[in-house]
Amino acid sequence: MANDKKVDLTEETARKWLKERGVEIKDIADLVFFLQEKYHKNLKMEDCISNVERVLSKREVQNAILTGIQLDMLAEKGLLEEPLQSIIGTDESLYGVDEILAFSIVNVYGSIGFTNYGYIDKLKPGILAHLNDKSTGECHTFLDDIVGAIAAAASSRLAHRAAHEEEENA
Repeated sequence: MANDKKVDLTEETARKWLKERGVEIKDIADLVFFLQEKYHKNLKMEDCISNVERVLSKREVQNAILTGIQLDMLAEKGLLEEPLQSIIGTDESLYGVDEILAFSIVNVYGSIGFTNYGYIDKLKPGILAHLNDKSTGECHTFLDDIVGAIAAAASSRLAHRAAHEEEENA
C-alpha cells in the first residue's frame, strides 16, 4: 500500500511540475498531432491526448520528468557546481545527457519513437519553440527534450495501435 502512495505521488508531482514549468497536456498532444496527422486521416485531438496521458502514466517517464525538471530548476537558481552549472544553464550544444534522459522515455514504446523524437527535436514546433527560447531567463535544458520525447512516445504508441487495428480489420 505504501508503494501505491509513492507511485501516486510520483505521477502527481511529475504532472504538477510540467504544468508549473508551462507545459500543458494539450501542448504535448499538439506535438503528437503534428507528428501523426499525415499518417492518420481521421486523427482526433482526443486520441492524441489519450496517448499522452498513457505515456505520462508510466513510472519510467515520471522519473525522467522529475529528474530533468529538478536539474533545470537547480541550474535556474545557480545551485549546481561548475562546470555543470554553466553547461546546463546555457544548454551547451555538446552536452548530450538531456537527450539521453529523453531516450529513456522514447524507448518505452519502441524504435519508431527515436525517429519521431529526432524529427521533432530538430524542428522544435509548438511548445518546444518556447521551451528552447533562451531569452526567457528560464532553463529548460532537459524539459524541451523531455516534452519532445513524451510526444514522440505518444506518437509511437498511437501508430502501433493504429497498425494493430488495421491488421485486425484486414
